[in-house]
Amino acid sequence: MKKPRVIGIFDSGVGGLTVMKEILEQLLDVRIVYFGDTARVPYGNRSREELIRFGEEIVTFLIGQGAEVIVVACNSSSATALPILRERFDVPMIGMVEPGARLAVEKTIAGRIGLIATETTVRSKAYSSAVSRALAKGSLPEDLVLREAWQQGEQPISLIKAQGCPLFVPLIEAGLANSVEARGIAQTYLAPLHAEGVDTLILGCTHYPFLEPVLREILGEDVLIVDPALAVVKELEILLQHLDEWEQSGLIGSPSPSVRGKKQWRARYYVSGDPELFRQVGNTLLQEPIDHVEQVILGE
Repeated sequence: MKKPRVIGIFDSGVGGLTVMKEILEQLLDVRIVYFGDTARVPYGNRSREELIRFGEEIVTFLIGQGAEVIVVACNSSSATALPILRERFDVPMIGMVEPGARLAVEKTIAGRIGLIATETTVRSKAYSSAVSRALAKGSLPEDLVLREAWQQGEQPISLIKAQGCPLFVPLIEAGLANSVEARGIAQTYLAPLHAEGVDTLILGCTHYPFLEPVLREILGEDVLIVDPALAVVKELEILLQHLDEWEQSGLIGSPSPSVRGKKQWRARYYVSGDPELFRQVGNTLLQEPIDHVEQVILGE
């Protein structure tokens, strides 16, 4: 009987739980080791050098926990640190930016893509570049009218507006995703996107899906919200199939039974900050029980 694959996921805090939830719902034969860097949240105002260092510490920990694949469930880290992490670690890694950009290209109906993200992600212009790369590599809109217009050079497809939202992550980490404060701040952040006429909005931070009811209420039915987590799951599924094929062909070795373990479990949670706060906020956001969270101090 094939043993479940172990997936390592990390984020600055509770945001990566949105990615974890999609993975557990759609991929039944996996286990997840989750690390939330809650002692150093938010990542949105961190430098590239800091994010690389944080990523190195966390990936090392996750590999030590048996992770065979790493999902960088943080857009700020994906936009800045992921290329360096891929160079320094011999383990497959999936970020948020490229899958999210491809999904936005596929779903847009007017070619006017918007982004809300942390200031670090916005400054990196990673999503704008990723949208261009997706088109260059053959990703096309599902909307036939837009596809034909773009192929004939009549209608551009691009990321036309990126909006930094620095207050969203602290609100969500404090358990205030559905508060009056969140609605007021969201109105302010979304106004420039409305003014630009975006038809598709990328949630460029894994925390933001927790705000989706508020965002939908403000944006209305005319703007499609794109959660990159959905595309990440598809990419992860393909990668896991390749790992199985490589093992069978002998190109890579199989993890030892001791690493994967015999005890049945689906998810383990680790944080750098307060375990109880993470558990309480996580349970509120997921509406599922997180029974145990362990604190791990990194970088010392």
